[in-house]
This record gives sequence, structure tokens and C-alpha cells, in this order.
Amino acid sequence: MTSSIAPLPTSSPVAPVLAEVVRSGFTEGHHRGSLVLLAADGSVEFALGDPAAPVFPRSSNKPMQAAAILRAGLDLSGERLALAAASHSGEGFHLELVRTMLAEHGLKPDDLRTPPDLPLDPVEAEAYLAAGGVREPLTMNCSGKHAAMLAVCVRNGWDTATYLDPSHPLQRLVGEVVAEAAGEPVAAIGTDGCGAPLMAIGLVGLARAFRAFVLAEPGSAERRVADAMRAHPEYVAGTRRPDTWLMREVPGTLSKMGAEAVQAVALPDGRALAFKIDDGSTRALGPVLARSLELLGVDAPVVSRIGRAPLLGGDAEVGGIRAAF
Repeated sequence: MTSSIAPLPTSSPVAPVLAEVVRSGFTEGHHRGSLVLLAADGSVEFALGDPAAPVFPRSSNKPMQAAAILRAGLDLSGERLALAAASHSGEGFHLELVRTMLAEHGLKPDDLRTPPDLPLDPVEAEAYLAAGGVREPLTMNCSGKHAAMLAVCVRNGWDTATYLDPSHPLQRLVGEVVAEAAGEPVAAIGTDGCGAPLMAIGLVGLARAFRAFVLAEPGSAERRVADAMRAHPEYVAGTRRPDTWLMREVPGTLSKMGAEAVQAVALPDGRALAFKIDDGSTRALGPVLARSLELLGVDAPVVSRIGRAPLLGGDAEVGGIRAAF
């Protein structure tokens, strides 16, 4: 009798282990992925896996989307511009500013095409539900970006009903900004969790883009976005989020995570990093980010804080997730 099961390939590329899951002294799991660190001059200083392969940066693309909104003519600054580049936690100050940004341009929360969702931060989500809240487009973490996208459409007389279509003038401009900042063409276009078009680039390109933003000329769209995010990091993320901690405690740092365990960071002198954990597990993001920052020479208490990812057994800490490089 002949088996109909195809033989397994004798060899295939396997991404390196970026983090280990260690419980009670026993390694019970691994998180694999790719990573790149850039030196201050933009050269690749350290790499693991295949950082040139295209990935969807998810919300790590938001600084480029915000820069495109500025280039399209919307005059945003301060907290408003930071919120346009945000994956906000759904805290009260986030939601209030989204409402304000919409109202300033004659828009309403019903105009948002974000999917109904709860606040991203678990603490905020529990409080929101306890107060009788339900899933709404406003509370979805991308609502600040969408409010800014709608506002620039109003300013330019562009159709607001189709602002998420890849062929919309705004989204074509986003693609141009992403390719320019990354120094490489967009490899694929998909749809992000919020419904917006999503441009794929390599991790090297993503790190280059963040580096380009912190080194951009003052007053340029890219530098305005970077400066707003760094000045108001709580609007980019939230009060209990690593991006906020890092930008607040290491002055001049630009940091933005994305879904599926993507992270990009640039330091003010041009050193930069980007990585993606293949299985999308955000529990490994902190340890990998902390180790990457250490390799870039960042010496600050916040690095240890970001890197802690304990595992519990009952009520006791019995292990943790740790970087493996």
C-alpha cells in the first residue's frame, strides 16, 4: 500500500530564536523571528534572521501615515499630531481628543470606519465595561489616525466615504511616504486590522524609516511627526505602555510597536532597530526590545522595566520570557 502523504522537506530555512520561555528552570518554548540594528551612520550593525524580507509593519507604519497627512495639507501639531500616529490605550484623554479632532472638522464619531472595539489597555477596558460601555469605533486604538485621515479629506475636498480605499489620493500618498522613508519599494499592500491600507517593507527599511524621521530637517513633515510623538508619548500609546515609557525616559527616542509583535525604535543620533516575532506573540516583545536596546548601548533603568516578562505559577513568579541573543 502506497502512502499518499508527501514526504517532509529535508531542510527549510528556520528563523532564529529571539526569546525563550523558561518556567521553573525548564525551557518550555521559543519565539522566533528576525531583527536588525543600525549603527548611527545607517549601516547594519547586527542582524538575525532575514531582516530584508518584507513584513507588514502594522502600526509601526503610523509615523509614515501621519507624515503623509501633513504633506497632504492638514496642519496638526502637539498632542493632535501624536494621536494621529497613535495606537492609543483608550484612556479618557485619548477619546476626548479624538472627539475634538473630529468636531473641529465638522465630523462625528459615526464617520470613523474603524471597527467597533474596546479600549486596548486591559485596565481601561475593564473600567469601560464596568461603566456600561460597549464596543465602538471611537474606542478602537486607531481612531486618532482615522480622525486625522478624515480631517485631511475634508480639508482637500476628498471623498470621506472611500478614505480607506488603496486608490484614494491620501492612501497613494501614504505609499509614497513609506517607500521614500524606507528607501525601498512597497512590496505588497494589504488591509490592516483597522481597515486602512497596509504597506509591506523589510525590517531594514522600517529601521531606516525611523532613523530618517529623527534625523529629518526641522519643520519637515517627518521631523514634525517625530517631535510630536517624542513630546507627547502618552498620546502615542498610553500611561501603562512601553512605547510611552521609552520615549519619556530616554529623551529623543522615537518608538512605535505594531500588532503581530513588530517594533521599531530610533535614537536621536540615528541608531535604530526593528524586529518582528514570527508567531506574533507580544509577550516576547519586551524582552527582545530590551536586549536590542542594550546592544545599541542604551543604559537606562527603563530598559530593565521593559524587559521584564515574568511567568506565574499560582501566585508566585516561577520564570520568565528572556531574550536569547
